[in-house]
Amino acid sequence: MKPLALLALACALPLFTHAASAADADAAALSRLTGTFVSTAPEPWYGGYGFREFVFRDGMWSLTFTHALDPQMTMRTFQFRTGGAYRVGAASKEVPGAFRTTFDEDWKHVTLLTSDPKLIAGMGMASCGLTPNLEADISATGCAAWKPVTDCGQDHDLLALDDTGLRFGVRPADNDMCTEDRTPTALLPAVAAR
Repeated sequence: MKPLALLALACALPLFTHAASAADADAAALSRLTGTFVSTAPEPWYGGYGFREFVFRDGMWSLTFTHALDPQMTMRTFQFRTGGAYRVGAASKEVPGAFRTTFDEDWKHVTLLTSDPKLIAGMGMASCGLTPNLEADISATGCAAWKPVTDCGQDHDLLALDDTGLRFGVRPADNDMCTEDRTPTALLPAVAAR
């Protein structure tokens, strides 16, 4: 190697090492998350509005997602809860600052918050055997777009932490992130620490 090329390589190496160690530090911080992160306001979701609440502790995570037809969240339709362990992987090639993260879904629960039969049918929940205002464990059976844990026990997502809060990937229209190839390539608005 020519002396000039060797000098350029020697100068660039500390920059590369610094970038790699910063990414490792970010991944390590995400792996040790502790706390509750919530939507800052109701967000547009599934033809209505949703409110997300994530809890992280000791390498575990959980989500409570509440859906409503109105931005005031008074006309609620359902609540979905899930959780398990999570693992922060490699930095995303498509989204700077984000990491490919696998979220285990060891259990899935849903609560129907409406008794309107047309609305229930429209959400695909008419055949799920749900009783309004009673949480049901759908881990084994699935319901509507939620697959059973045996068919989809992991969400392959993005995870990033910035000055706005904790950010996850944009979910596809079919809500299927069950395999690594379905990992998002863009981020949702942040959920903020509570």
